[in-house]
Amino acid sequence: MTSQTTKSTPIMLKTSLIIIDKIISLFIIAKVILGFFGEVVLKGHSIVVMPSTQKILEQMGEQIKLARLRRKLSAELVAERAGVSRVTLWNIEKGSPSVAMGAYAAVLHAIGGMDRDLLLIAKDDELGRKLQDLGLLPKKRAPKKEAE
Repeated sequence: MTSQTTKSTPIMLKTSLIIIDKIISLFIIAKVILGFFGEVVLKGHSIVVMPSTQKILEQMGEQIKLARLRRKLSAELVAERAGVSRVTLWNIEKGSPSVAMGAYAAVLHAIGGMDRDLLLIAKDDELGRKLQDLGLLPKKRAPKKEAE
């Protein structure tokens, strides 16, 4: 029985390697196909913003870039400190709407604690206050006084 196992082992090993090679080839082909279609699907799910919002994001990105340059910080250093890739930093500085807000906050913090500026977003909500005031209808009569 040992001699049969010994003789069949090289054949089984060779057959197994051929099968593994075919499986890897199929995975590579599948990855290429899915990668192609994945890009199409991702484009369908891209973040769409209004042109005015895109201009705001681009201005914000430019301001972040200028803040980094005024401090004489390299892109590599800021990206490393923020824990993001250089490409992500580049996208932030271009105003890409697909970058997560957390990445923007991390970059602002890495530049020098500028993430506190995010607290200014929607701080003075004039329209919201007006809408709220419209919902607060005055009562028709004054509340009853409590008996003493």
